[in-house]
Amino acid sequence: MSLETDLLLDRRRLKRRLFLWRAVAIVAVLAAVLTFVRPANVAGGADYVARVTVEGVMTSDRKTLKTLQDVLDDKHAVALLLAINSPGGAVTVGETLHDMIARIAAKKPVVALMGATAASAGYMIALPAARVFARESTLTGSIGVLLPSGEISGLLRTLGITDETLSSGPLKHQPPMTGPMSAQGRAVLQGIVDDLYDQFVAMVAAGRKMEPARVRELADGRAYTGRQALKLGLVDAIGGEVEARAWLAAEKSVAASLPVREMKSETLRDRLFGDDAEGLFGVVMKTLLSQSVSLDGGWALWQPAQIRN
Repeated sequence: MSLETDLLLDRRRLKRRLFLWRAVAIVAVLAAVLTFVRPANVAGGADYVARVTVEGVMTSDRKTLKTLQDVLDDKHAVALLLAINSPGGAVTVGETLHDMIARIAAKKPVVALMGATAASAGYMIALPAARVFARESTLTGSIGVLLPSGEISGLLRTLGITDETLSSGPLKHQPPMTGPMSAQGRAVLQGIVDDLYDQFVAMVAAGRKMEPARVRELADGRAYTGRQALKLGLVDAIGGEVEARAWLAAEKSVAASLPVREMKSETLRDRLFGDDAEGLFGVVMKTLLSQSVSLDGGWALWQPAQIRN
């Protein structure tokens, strides 16, 4: 056999080996990916207490809603600890999460645990809980709604830019960013805010078993400390997870020995690139760059300047 033939055969053997190792590597990577993206809330065979954490500004409900659905569907999740550290966010997100938590509360005990802040929509989602715990220094309450808007006509005049927006009706261009709001537009938008506020008040009245008139006395937008909220009936007790587990054991027969499982719902994209929620920056940029998104929705968001003595 010639030297050239031997070299050709050796080359073919090397190619086969290379193909084999490449196949093995691909299989290994696929196995790792499947392991990496396995559902975070895999049901085990034993009972446990689920813990779902809601933190930061609530601009999206997709992942939290999926996590809460997992808790609702899992028969081994015998109770839910809802840990809240949020200043609030979009009213629609708060409403959606509130309703899902209410569905869970109809089937299994739910306890809300307030962290540093659980205000506005962050307070809203605690309302279906059978027991609400806050720290003495927790900032909560801030029951109210705002509809943010901006007006940049002064800046446009400085830049020599004029607005020539055409609209199909006098209210389609409200609120305008390029000029003052009309009296009619202000009245209509205030009506939207008032209706969202009424919905929020109704949630508080139902969740805290209070008269709507009493809720309105407290719901002027101000925040309360946990200690103040306890005196006003907005929370049930001062404490954290230890106290919550003791209450569950005493009142709901949920054994204190059951493990707590932190529930999450993440995809490979989430783990590689982080949360895809647009956040406040995205909301601000959309508002600045597009008139069509000025009415994305009302916000139940705690404003630090609203704290009063």
